[in-house]
Amino acid sequence: MNYHFRTDNPNQQYVHVSAEGTAVTTNPVIQLPSWRPGRYELGNFAKNVKGFKVFTSAGKRVDFHKITKDAWQLSLNEGETFKIEYAYYASALNAGSTFLDATQLYVNPVNCCVYQVGDEHTPCTLQIHIPVHWQVATSLAKEGELYTAENFDELADSPMICSANLQHGEYTSGETKFHVWFNGITKPDWERLIKDFKAFTDKQIEKFSEFPVPEYHFLFHILPYKAYHGVEHCKSTVICLGPSYEVYQSLYKELLGVSSHELYHTWNVKAIRPIELFPYDFTKENYSRLGYLCEGVTTYMGDLFLLKSKVFTLEQYLVELTARFQIHFDNHGRFNYSVAASSFDTWLDGYEAGAPNRKVSIYTEGNLLAFVADVMILKSTNNKYGLDEVMRRLYFNYALQGKGVSEEDYKRELETVGNCSFDDYFSDYVDGNKPYESILVDALEYIGLELVQKPSAVYSHARLGMKCIVEGEKTIAKVFYPGGPADLGGMMVDDVIVAVNGIVINGNLDQWLKYFDEDEKRMTINRSGRLIELVLPEVNRNFYMEQQLKPVAEPNNSQKKGFAAWSE
Repeated sequence: MNYHFRTDNPNQQYVHVSAEGTAVTTNPVIQLPSWRPGRYELGNFAKNVKGFKVFTSAGKRVDFHKITKDAWQLSLNEGETFKIEYAYYASALNAGSTFLDATQLYVNPVNCCVYQVGDEHTPCTLQIHIPVHWQVATSLAKEGELYTAENFDELADSPMICSANLQHGEYTSGETKFHVWFNGITKPDWERLIKDFKAFTDKQIEKFSEFPVPEYHFLFHILPYKAYHGVEHCKSTVICLGPSYEVYQSLYKELLGVSSHELYHTWNVKAIRPIELFPYDFTKENYSRLGYLCEGVTTYMGDLFLLKSKVFTLEQYLVELTARFQIHFDNHGRFNYSVAASSFDTWLDGYEAGAPNRKVSIYTEGNLLAFVADVMILKSTNNKYGLDEVMRRLYFNYALQGKGVSEEDYKRELETVGNCSFDDYFSDYVDGNKPYESILVDALEYIGLELVQKPSAVYSHARLGMKCIVEGEKTIAKVFYPGGPADLGGMMVDDVIVAVNGIVINGNLDQWLKYFDEDEKRMTINRSGRLIELVLPEVNRNFYMEQQLKPVAEPNNSQKKGFAAWSE
């Protein structure tokens, strides 16, 4: 199909889209994707479509009717040409959205481009009608005024930023040219940035032996407010980060982390893909239990390559890994649901807190299991191979052969490379919910690291088993340790803590709890407009613990060798 984007009246934030094609069958079906790869939940993008109309090549209106929430059937004969017109509301700005204002047109075609069912594999063209002084950052090839894609999949997977404010840098790694585009309020530190990007890029390519595409684009939206989001594509990534003034200060490690993560996705997910997502079906959920491979391995490897490339020090890396340990041990959903089951349910509640203590995360638990698998292989092969060799083989033996990866395939490659059994690993930890602590401690020990646990420094966490947030003058209970004093005392999620022992709380809950450490604790609660007083039982133990990873004081020779193989 041939597409046009127009940006009339950008203050209204409607992108005007037209799509021209030829009916491949009588009464063809026109589909708008229901979701976008990289986020495993329904996006229901059709809710943004306004004024859907269809015309013949002669300009005559064509009848149609809607057959699903995002599909239209046209009253046409096979071989007839047609033109579809509609406006797409583009008011959301994140790494996977479409956005329009007076300063930019940012498009993820998977949000807003329809396709004809049965015609997905034919070439597409796109013409963008924008101010002449605007630049365009995209991985799509350009021929004259037209951007071209081999098929709808490539078009859908090719975001673009059109703006007069784009800043551009580039570097080369191996045979691939890498473009870095910044849009927004930012002053790029190009020398520092390119040095660090090239370092982790070189290391990732070294481990895989090649890069999947000849040219790649990092597309950054640098925003004036807090933002952190990235989405992977075959030939590019879009990353949102802010606030602008922190990007080269406190947020620089986040910039590096998300960039390394998204680059690794070029191999893992965009090339190495679960068989259930091969190919994508844009019309419905694409369920898979392999989220721990897609996102868990990528999260682990993205950070680890910053250490391997010496962009991160060990201390910086351990801050990131410790954060994953903390999330894992704080979440009692680990006793209820496996990471594989949680992966399948990503389509249900994967991007929200969900019911308390119900599930785990493909990012967190997937990361930790990738770490364990990496060290298991190192240990079994006398440090010859690690998880990166498994991923390299998945790339060459599956992705480049046009095959998706099943759970059995992944297990087989782990066992082949590791020359050891992964039966217990899968039955107990991937598909089961056996506690991870023992396998994590064993993996840490092999590479000369240790886990230190101590009571949380926050009194309500450690002594009451309760986590709160502060909103304005309100202190709101959000998370409870099952069987902790707050839980046993009858507190509920979203209770507003008004007072402790008659003292009104104003952002100082922890200070008053410490003051009343040895006293009975009477909590005055605002619960949905009703004032309630609860007495919390005294329990002589700590609940939420603070996790810390650090090198052992005196590593032995085996640990030194293991650490070197793991970190280089």
